[in-house]
Amino acid sequence: MKRRSFVLKSVLASLFVGSTWSFSKDKIPTHNWDGYDFGSPPLITDRLNQGPFNNYGPGANAPGADVIMTTTPSKKPVRNFGMGLVTYICDEVGPPNVNGEKLRDSIEKLCRWPLGDVLYIRVDWRDIQKESGKLEFPEHWDLTFEMAKKYGKRVAFRIQLMSPEIEKQSMPDFLIDKVPLVKLGTTNEIGIPNKVHFAPRYDHPEFMNAFKEMDDLLAAKYNGHELVEYVDSCMYGFWGEGHSWPFEGNSFPDYYTAEKTFIEIFEHQVGNWSKTPLVTNTQPDYSEVGNSEVLDRTIRSYNWLRTDTIFIENSQIDALSNRPPWIGATIEQGLNTNQKNNKFIFEGITKNENIIAHIRDVSPTYFSLWNWHNISMENLLEYYEENPEHLDQLASKIGYRVRPSWIWHFENEGYPGIILGLVNDGLSGVPGALRISISDSENTFENYGSLDPGYPLPGKVRQSLFMLPKGTAWEGLKIKAEIEVKGVRYPVRWACSQKLNNDGSLTLKRNL
Repeated sequence: MKRRSFVLKSVLASLFVGSTWSFSKDKIPTHNWDGYDFGSPPLITDRLNQGPFNNYGPGANAPGADVIMTTTPSKKPVRNFGMGLVTYICDEVGPPNVNGEKLRDSIEKLCRWPLGDVLYIRVDWRDIQKESGKLEFPEHWDLTFEMAKKYGKRVAFRIQLMSPEIEKQSMPDFLIDKVPLVKLGTTNEIGIPNKVHFAPRYDHPEFMNAFKEMDDLLAAKYNGHELVEYVDSCMYGFWGEGHSWPFEGNSFPDYYTAEKTFIEIFEHQVGNWSKTPLVTNTQPDYSEVGNSEVLDRTIRSYNWLRTDTIFIENSQIDALSNRPPWIGATIEQGLNTNQKNNKFIFEGITKNENIIAHIRDVSPTYFSLWNWHNISMENLLEYYEENPEHLDQLASKIGYRVRPSWIWHFENEGYPGIILGLVNDGLSGVPGALRISISDSENTFENYGSLDPGYPLPGKVRQSLFMLPKGTAWEGLKIKAEIEVKGVRYPVRWACSQKLNNDGSLTLKRNL
């Protein structure tokens, strides 16, 4: 099986593939992502004063500001919403299947592993729906949510509308005789060897109505759910990644119908998942189904990105590494078992070490802990226990890791003020807006507001001002952070080595 081998060939293949359809005038062409106008960032209603601040002269707005406290980076993993390592519980071939071990035990071992922050499930549509009007989840789905709650983690998931890994269609049986199927062909390059692959007519009314009902039911249960981190958006083709490589063309009569269909599918999900981030694959439009338009709409609706390997086309690397700073990105790349990893060493660098180094290069917010099609805690530990430093280093840098590095105090016309010099020791911007509050120990007052979405950026200091009531003593004040994503706020634990309160906040005290 060569699930992602197509990325090594598709660029060359696309040069020789003829198109039989006419392109929509609205098709978004390939473009550089750096500096591209995706529209304004998410709206914030309580923007903090972020400078400039002047200490001297008649125009000083922070006269005589003095550094009263500093923080230094934490070297430990920090678990916050919108970032982390993702432990795979189920992929396209199913949940762990360990000889002599109960499914519950296999899943619990994966879920309790401290290195993982988020638990991930990938299932086919048929796995969660047997009949119209209701959802029925498989055992491993329910176990994952049970364990997420038990171990203080969250869940992400994808519902596949088409898969080459199963003999049947991904859509439920009650749709099989209602939705036309288009034969793609047979190949051993992908999925089950010698399987005859068919693609559904996604644009058929029976398919579209049933999909919308399924997504409505799913969102009614999980949109804004306390345990759900993100949901993969549904795309065309194999695994829902946006392609049916190595087959040319698609199941639609023309490009316009394909693009229109997947815009409709995506926009329906955007309407349903109003509180939970959707995550769209950066897959180039090999199968000509409107991926570029869906990807553009993903950014403009403040949803996130994903990719399903790291050694991929340059357009995907450009999108991931130059995305707007308020957009999250999850990278899926299977790790080799230790035995296999030790067979692939070039100039002293193993395959897994090479993967992890390149994960860091695109500044992601998430990365997969996953042995491709061979999920088990034993396989992960076999590699990790012999080579802990690479994943440990990634865990201590992935995502955003924010802290108030400098804390200044001043008085202006009798009112005390605090300026925070906020830094980000992580790899990515904040995938939303960082909201900060300052309060006293008795909670007699609270001053709060938001930074511009995405800030602070790695390698830069973002300052913010808080004016306090007259007579307020700065020592003992509490600084707390949250991240706001799609209007929902989640607590943020400061990523500093200084002692924090149980809720992740920092109490001010002189240490300089």
